[in-house]
Amino acid sequence: MLHIVNGDAVAETLQQGVVQGELLVWREVYPEGPVFREAVEPSHRLVRAKYLEKAMGIPEEDFIRSSEAQELQLARFREYEDIVLWFEHDLFDQTMLSYLLHWFARQSLGQTRLHLLCIGDYPGVDLFRGLGQLSASQLKTLSGTWHAVEEDELKLGSAVWEAYTSPDPKDLQQLLREDTSALPFVKEAFGLHLSRYPSTDNGLGIIEQLTLEHIDSGICSPIELFRQTGNQLHGLGMGDLQYWHVLSSMCEGKSPLLKLEGAKAFPGFVQPSADFQASRLVMTEWGTRVLRGEDHVERCGIDRWYGGVHLHGRHAAWRWDVEAKALVDCRE
Repeated sequence: MLHIVNGDAVAETLQQGVVQGELLVWREVYPEGPVFREAVEPSHRLVRAKYLEKAMGIPEEDFIRSSEAQELQLARFREYEDIVLWFEHDLFDQTMLSYLLHWFARQSLGQTRLHLLCIGDYPGVDLFRGLGQLSASQLKTLSGTWHAVEEDELKLGSAVWEAYTSPDPKDLQQLLREDTSALPFVKEAFGLHLSRYPSTDNGLGIIEQLTLEHIDSGICSPIELFRQTGNQLHGLGMGDLQYWHVLSSMCEGKSPLLKLEGAKAFPGFVQPSADFQASRLVMTEWGTRVLRGEDHVERCGIDRWYGGVHLHGRHAAWRWDVEAKALVDCRE
């Protein structure tokens, strides 16, 4: 039996006698950077590796080596009678799950049986952030509760991956208007993804908007901001490296929204230093103006990837209408 899991913390706990068989930790951050339908294409992998090193400090060579290794192990799936996918409700996991379902949908499974365990809560956990929160005894109660993956799940997972990696965001928005009940967490997770696009109000995505609001309310510690924003947007499954990249971007450019005081930079692929833990963020005069309604993209431009969509320039082609909860085509 092979268990494909969403993180090292889960794998380490499962190894404490929770399950039998081998483990494959799927290490990816599909909500960040350019994402391609054919992710295994070497040229596509290299583009992602270069982006993730620059944006999040993940060494290019390490990323490529890890990606190639996990793909090689995945390709050996016929060696196992049963494969179990362990995932959860948030965008971080739903992107991984859709990729794997897309991959398996194009394989001949033969005698291998594919199973899925995907949850959005756990009894007694008030704010369920993910499987990594659970103890060995808690995970043991989930062992064996997985179900056989059906054709409709493979079909929908494949469609979600293709829509997410499409350069046209209308593909994903249209898919989310259809019946996605075969994968019950898709609609909320990818709907939250769309809210990361620059808004029609001021050009900020939901993460940047909430960050400014929290700072305006008096929260200035980056670590506390990560906790507060992460809890409020737990449906993103956003990790600390992702959030440090957001904050770093907000501190850059000719008209930064924020200024970091007490530390030279945000952490990369390392633990936060002592000076960072004591640092604080201050909203700039421009940040205050944007929070009050001036448009950040019109003044500063944008260069950001949303799955397969690349927005760049001073006039974002797509905006998120907060009230309508829909993307707006600004080219029309």
